[in-house]
Amino acid sequence: MDGTDGWGFARSKPDGVVNGRDRAAGAADRPVRTARPANAPECAPHGPDDPRRTARAALTRVIEPGDETAGRWLREMGPAALWRALSGGADPPEGAGRDKVAGLRQRAARADPAADLAAVAALGGRFICPGEEEWPGQLDDLGDGRPIGLWVRGTANLRLWALRSVAIVGARACTEYGAHLAATLGAGLADRGWTVVSGAAYGVDGAAHRGALAADGATVAVLASGVDHAYPRGHTELIGRVAQQGLVVAELPPGDHPTRSRFIQRNRVIAALTRGTVVVEAELRSGSLVTARRALDLGRFTMGVPGPVTSGLSAGVHQLLRGEAEVVTDADEVIELVGSIGDLAPERRGPTLARDLLDPVAARVLEALPARGGTDAPYLARESGTPRDVTQGKLFELQTLGFVQRCGDRWELVRRAEPTRDSRRGGT
Repeated sequence: MDGTDGWGFARSKPDGVVNGRDRAAGAADRPVRTARPANAPECAPHGPDDPRRTARAALTRVIEPGDETAGRWLREMGPAALWRALSGGADPPEGAGRDKVAGLRQRAARADPAADLAAVAALGGRFICPGEEEWPGQLDDLGDGRPIGLWVRGTANLRLWALRSVAIVGARACTEYGAHLAATLGAGLADRGWTVVSGAAYGVDGAAHRGALAADGATVAVLASGVDHAYPRGHTELIGRVAQQGLVVAELPPGDHPTRSRFIQRNRVIAALTRGTVVVEAELRSGSLVTARRALDLGRFTMGVPGPVTSGLSAGVHQLLRGEAEVVTDADEVIELVGSIGDLAPERRGPTLARDLLDPVAARVLEALPARGGTDAPYLARESGTPRDVTQGKLFELQTLGFVQRCGDRWELVRRAEPTRDSRRGGT
């Protein structure tokens, strides 16, 4: 072991981990990795002409994303044997239901993996399989629900980009506040070398991608359709920009279309691929909350940006924050959670006032002075609990600093002149 986790970060102690971090340490260490099934074989890299690659490409057109039953068959039989079984060239998987097999064989009849592989290559893309160098190992945390393979557009290495990645998700019909926060978070994370992952939807997703692109940073769009099928149509240009500057990823083969269930399953990939998920605006029923809770189940960091308590679009986020997620307000706070030890957000405090810099004895003497009128040094010594000679010395210090003034043998507070109406307006 090299002392790092599967993400390339230093390992942390497993004790006291809550919501993916060691609270006792007070720093964001790492997510908790779930175990691979004990009988799951490791996948050797698939060469370009490997029949297992072709079989996996075919199976992405046959098996719905997230189908854990088919995922178990794939784990037990291997891709080539499962493809033969579902394409009618061999007996169906043991214990498989007749109707399920019949439905999958209907799909298999129209599968043309060679054409799909050629189509993605024509886009300048590729198909990557589990066990290959570019495969993000954290997706294996999904167990039998792991993607069969991933279709990718873009030149960057998905595995390397995913090592330092954060998901930003939220409402499609977001407010200006939500769009601004998502874009600011996306730009801030990208500017600090983190990959912004989202689903290319309207609203928060699109704003997060645009923020990262504006910062000339890394961003990944995970689609619920084929990588050549821009959805929503209104984001065709945005998805094209992401493909040029970042990566577009999908479980479905080229040309396939999105469905409601595919959006839900797409969310599990976003949750598993990244080190943490930030929700920016979400109603009480929201796919973004599904992503966040899936991230939580996987041991990833789960975060939310609070909004107005009167806004229904923030109600889901606030429910999440009541016990399942961490509050974040900017990129620094996100990185403090998901980053390595030492990636701390700057300390935030209110403005420092002049009296904050006084030593404790001088502060006590100043507090003993009445708000109006004056008093003598013996009274101040008694009220502040300070020897008379020390009190006298502190009064002279306070006079020098402009806090008090002396009127005969009495001391009083200096009145700060209120600005006149003309001076506030810049007049004379």
